[in-house]
Amino acid sequence: MISTRLTELLGIDHPIVSAPMGSVSGARLATAVTRAGGLGLVGVSYGDAAFIDEHVRETARAGGVWGVGCVMFTFDERPGLWDKVLGHRPPVIALSFGDADQVGRYVGSAAESGAHVVVQVHDTEQAAVAVRAGASVLVAQGAEAGGHHKTQATLPLVPAVLDVTQGVVPVVAAGGFADGRGLAAALALGADGVMMGTRFAVTEESMGTPGFKASLVSAATADTVDTRAFDVVRGIPWDEVYRARSVSNAFTRAWTGRDAELAARRAEIEPEWAAAVARDDTGQRALFAGEVIDLVHDVRPAASVVHETVTEAEAILRRLAGNVTPSR
Repeated sequence: MISTRLTELLGIDHPIVSAPMGSVSGARLATAVTRAGGLGLVGVSYGDAAFIDEHVRETARAGGVWGVGCVMFTFDERPGLWDKVLGHRPPVIALSFGDADQVGRYVGSAAESGAHVVVQVHDTEQAAVAVRAGASVLVAQGAEAGGHHKTQATLPLVPAVLDVTQGVVPVVAAGGFADGRGLAAALALGADGVMMGTRFAVTEESMGTPGFKASLVSAATADTVDTRAFDVVRGIPWDEVYRARSVSNAFTRAWTGRDAELAARRAEIEPEWAAAVARDDTGQRALFAGEVIDLVHDVRPAASVVHETVTEAEAILRRLAGNVTPSR
């Protein structure tokens, strides 16, 4: 087993966190990761009340160390849903994508509920804000990640965030991790664990559709593209500093870089696009995936992802330790 400050703080067996991916990370996936010894997170990104009632309740009933991932700016727009999340008493609340005021408010409220509070950051300024707000754990997410991200790569971001935190809280690395090699590398950087999204999105327990999973298995990193098109067509007011990495398809090829035109024609385009998504048209739907997609070749149980990642990392760390001799 690999023991870190993250595993000790949360009382989990393995320093692996499943990313709270909206529409993908439901109760089955979160519960499977938690039962395997990691931290499973339900993704309630855009604050859907029915989704919270079903999936957060089911995960709570399963027990163990689990959590809920919330996009802060969207919860500000949906009064009452934050209290609904807190009402399920999640042991961990993971927060992302908020300004300094939102970080302060949501971290404080989550901490008052008794939860460990995880805050995702994308640069050192955000890290400093989260530490000041009282976060229990930081997730340093680099630009290799699937879905929304900023511009700094994971490799330089993680040690930079560690320099900001100065050991005050555990730091989890995210963006570019799918196996034990990545976990070992993150630990070598000084991180206390990894958060994996794309790898868990392509598991048996993921809520991803058959078309979504098949598309990710067959795609390569070279097929991914940073785009705002899916945010624009859905009318979600993402800050323009963020882009979302997706596997390229007909929709991204048609609309990436044409944000203003897409916004102007949204009333015309969105109904047809939504209907295509409903029928799992992979030429139109969002296929959020990270640069790590080159390492994802199959759909497997989430527990096997956890266990194989840890086993591989342990072997790598033992080998590296054996290669080190005292300097003369």
